[in-house]
Amino acid sequence: MRELSIYIHIPFCVRKCLYCDFLSFPVCDGINYVNQSPHAKNERISSYVNLLKKEICSVSAQYEEYRVVSVFFGGGTPSVLPLGAVSGIMERIGASYHLAKDAEITIEMNPDTVSEDKLREYGVCGVNRLSIGLQSADDEELARIGRIHDYRAFERAYETARRLGFGNINIDLMAALPGQSVADYERSLRTVAALSPEHISAYSLTLEEGTPLYENRESYRFPTEEEDREMYALTGRYLASCGYHRYEISNYAKDGYECRHNKVYWRRGNYAGFGPGAASMVENVRWSDPADMGQYRDYVQSMAARGGEETKREPSDFAPERQILTRQEQMEEYMFLGLRMMCGVDEGEFSLLFGARMEQVYGTVIDKLCADGLLTGERGRLWLTERGIDVSNYVMAQFLFDRV
Repeated sequence: MRELSIYIHIPFCVRKCLYCDFLSFPVCDGINYVNQSPHAKNERISSYVNLLKKEICSVSAQYEEYRVVSVFFGGGTPSVLPLGAVSGIMERIGASYHLAKDAEITIEMNPDTVSEDKLREYGVCGVNRLSIGLQSADDEELARIGRIHDYRAFERAYETARRLGFGNINIDLMAALPGQSVADYERSLRTVAALSPEHISAYSLTLEEGTPLYENRESYRFPTEEEDREMYALTGRYLASCGYHRYEISNYAKDGYECRHNKVYWRRGNYAGFGPGAASMVENVRWSDPADMGQYRDYVQSMAARGGEETKREPSDFAPERQILTRQEQMEEYMFLGLRMMCGVDEGEFSLLFGARMEQVYGTVIDKLCADGLLTGERGRLWLTERGIDVSNYVMAQFLFDRV
């Protein structure tokens, strides 16, 4: 059977962080989460979860020949869902799809929205990987970027997860935060590594236009570009000394704990996204669910009404817009996604996929990047050098055909 990964988008959060430009919104439409009645919060979430389940079922017949190898609950804040919601979604996936027995099932969680009861539920319904959004071990830094938790809340959540037997935990860490020095970041990095999670995602903050942090950027001192690079280099060196290997530009894992779900994206595997704005790509056809919640509701209702008419329709046939990737677009993606990974891209695989040798298509580009010390390789593989990682966006842009 062909392999498929599933992404479940949970757009709710307690409050958007000051740097966040993801498709998410407060669960109570700006009404204070704490003061809002549990019934009001759960009513809105319950309605959304029912829509998700309906969408999941409506296209399941189109995936009869696929085996689901990973499920990822992202957001937003998936852990804001009340008890029973995650297990209900997983039950629907298990009943409607061929879910592999060893599937990697991840849920993102915020330390202040998870409880012991929720963690128990996750374990019972098959979740076997947690991704905890810490971002910093410094409470002042957390407050500056609008996080709702402090470090002690994270510690409680992490300790509870370990006590309940979760053996595959990722911790998110951010660098280049407002007011942060290299020494500040190093303290957070050492604190996180001392906990010995199986996986660490370490990203530099990106100021996204339209976010509160961007609009008020003049009020903060941000690390310089040199300091940002120093933080990145420090991350790689220190985590390597602690037994982690960097397998993607911003991701570090102990042996055997690379994130299988994310590697599907970087390797251009098949994935189906459910929820507003969720992206899918199956057999080189890409589409996204409507981002507007009202349009998403209409989309799901329409799809459910038509879903049983033609069981052999392609999943993307239901999407309002879809993109059939050309051979050139597929080659571009193979290069700039594959080069995010430290193992790089494989010349033999390229030839098998596209019927052409990599050097025939990209020879001039590769020769120049190698001569500039940005790419290197051996035995039929190419990967970024340390210098190439520093300017990875530039390197990857060279593989777009309007640059070739």
